Amino acid sequence: MSVTAMLAVAVFAAVYVLIATERVHRVTAALGGAVVMLVIGATEPDHAFFSRHSGIDWSVLVLLLGMMLIVSVLRRTGAFEFVAVWAAKRSHGRPYRLMVLLILATAVLSPWLDNVTTVLLIAPVTISVCERLGVPVVPYLIAEVMACNIGGAATLIGDPPNLMIGARAGLNFNDFLLHMTPVVAVLILVLLGLSRLLFRSAFRYDPERADRVTHLRARDEIKDMRLLVVSLVVIGAVMVCFVLHTTLHLEPSVVAITGGLALLVLSRLKTREVVGDVDWETLAFFAGLFVMVGALVQTGIIGDLGRSAASVADGQLLPTSMALLFGSVIPSAVIDNIPFVASTSPIVAEIVASSGGREEAEVLWWSFALGADLGGNATIIASSANVVAVGIAERSGHHISFWQFSRYGLVVTAVSVLVAALYVWLRYFALA
Repeated sequence: MSVTAMLAVAVFAAVYVLIATERVHRVTAALGGAVVMLVIGATEPDHAFFSRHSGIDWSVLVLLLGMMLIVSVLRRTGAFEFVAVWAAKRSHGRPYRLMVLLILATAVLSPWLDNVTTVLLIAPVTISVCERLGVPVVPYLIAEVMACNIGGAATLIGDPPNLMIGARAGLNFNDFLLHMTPVVAVLILVLLGLSRLLFRSAFRYDPERADRVTHLRARDEIKDMRLLVVSLVVIGAVMVCFVLHTTLHLEPSVVAITGGLALLVLSRLKTREVVGDVDWETLAFFAGLFVMVGALVQTGIIGDLGRSAASVADGQLLPTSMALLFGSVIPSAVIDNIPFVASTSPIVAEIVASSGGREEAEVLWWSFALGADLGGNATIIASSANVVAVGIAERSGHHISFWQFSRYGLVVTAVSVLVAALYVWLRYFALA
């Protein structure tokens, strides 16, 4: 390992410690780390600012910006309060029933939208309903973002790493439905059970609050019907374009920013007010994180990690599958799984080819996808959805610390990966 590579690892580790201990605000730590990576020569401006695989992924940031604009307008219609009252009434004010309802709603949305979009839409509803029922917000947000990461693994478009894997392996939408959706359904049921245990202290039932909420009329929460109709039309069009983006030859980022700007114009709201609601801190954090991880890609560190995780003897499919599944979890938990998959998928492609490229070798891709997707639940910075959820919580006055998230995330990740390993063994080997 070169001196520059060692320095890059030291910088990343130092920033990680600062974020984990919260000695420095995560945005300051990430941007500061990005600057240091540029100064020590671990990456270059051309790579940091213009390379999708080893620098800032502008498509992710633009997608985030577009969806934040949509959510900012939608918030002014009262739609989130409407859904919050509806959810509270359906759960009869029972905290665990409410969590089950929100987890299932998230799990249904996330395969058809990308994870970040799902979080942007569901998190404000969660905050509103929890505050109305007097239950702690943080456990519900953490449970939802985990449901989002698990649910997003079900389809080609549900999670950005899946798009990268599909493009590299030549796997289509139906392939993901056939191979990933069954295990995702099982994992959501497992999450419901784990949530009952992990968050049991949050299920404080308040009969008075529950009674007040059940007597509310959801329809009374709508503040601007015209704006709501316009917003729903735009959101519907955006969702359709998300699902059909490969057919339409439109990147999801283009769809999102087009929808955001269109809704901003049609809303007749003041631009400054809507733009002021954008979570610029989260966008800045992503930019810094992309540059730091890109430096690890440039110095070859992530590629080495991928080779180590994927190394097997004699091309045996079962040990290779398990190595990819378990070996992908740790890097995906430490860094954002998007750059990890981007840099490691070529290595997996070589391993598949060395296995003869036969149809049975597709299990290697599914193992890799499961490890990368499920590893996103382990820490705050492991997936884009986690970062966005933490940012939304902070803006609403609900702080989620690194260790508070990881305390639950590591348990859910460990159990999920074990279930996924059992699924891979049963479906592709024991019962094949």
